[in-house]
Amino acid sequence: MNPPPIVPNWGQMVSVKRCDRWSIHRRLQELNIPCACPADGTLRVEVNHALALLLVCSAVRQFSISRQEGVEWLERCWQTQVTCVANS
Repeated sequence: MNPPPIVPNWGQMVSVKRCDRWSIHRRLQELNIPCACPADGTLRVEVNHALALLLVCSAVRQFSISRQEGVEWLERCWQTQVTCVANS
């Protein structure tokens, strides 16, 4: 008999739909963000810096909003005018 899988006690638990957690897990792995999907149905993510947090939020958002909300957000981004000034 195999021992029960160990639920990692590291990282933060992210609330996502169970049906989306493997897709989000795969995306986070592509972004080199440590994560796990233990047998208890949770998604655990190790966030060590601000960029990782931003990427986790973005990946979760991608799966949690409707297509229409995504389109509207993208259209707002295209309409936003930001001037970037290089440091001299």
